[in-house]
Amino acid sequence: MHLGTLIAGEGAGSTITKVLLMPALLLAVLWALRLRLGDLLVFAVLGILFSWAGDALLESPGDIGFLLGLGGFMLAHLAYLVLFLRPLRERRIPWYAAAYALWWVVLVLFLAPHIGPLLVPVAAYGLVLAASSAAALGTNRFSAIGALVFLLSDTILAFKLFLPGWDFYPVDVIIMTLYIGGQGLIAYGVATRGYRFPTPPLQ
Repeated sequence: MHLGTLIAGEGAGSTITKVLLMPALLLAVLWALRLRLGDLLVFAVLGILFSWAGDALLESPGDIGFLLGLGGFMLAHLAYLVLFLRPLRERRIPWYAAAYALWWVVLVLFLAPHIGPLLVPVAAYGLVLAASSAAALGTNRFSAIGALVFLLSDTILAFKLFLPGWDFYPVDVIIMTLYIGGQGLIAYGVATRGYRFPTPPLQ
């Protein structure tokens, strides 16, 4: 529904459906895990709730709204970082996770001439995003791919916000398709972990 409103150019409708995305995902995760308490549920829920806050706050006008939304998503990725390093982790993080550090360096250097006083908070957010994406490589393939897709969504969003010529149709559809897919895959990885280990212990 949200992508449909974007394609149709329904600004008010897309704002409403965007804010409903994470509550819908949260209900799906709670249903999938049957409300079993543990690190798996706690940090998955925190990641989704902070993402919900980020979605809502980014709709606020001006730099203040942007910074508040960025803060919400930074908290979401910190929750996902703990999720990926603890209850969802299945293997050692591979060496090629270092590619995310390279992504962060290149992105910051690329955006620096265009971003002005927002460079520090955006760079800090990118560092947390890179860390959570790298940590996801130690989880199952669904969450690892989801974290990568989420990172691609935020990369294109950064280009749209700060680089001239990137605010084109249908860039919003691309960004939100990747965002929805990334969040959905992370949640699906959490659900599959819950099915394999029905009573996940606190770790």
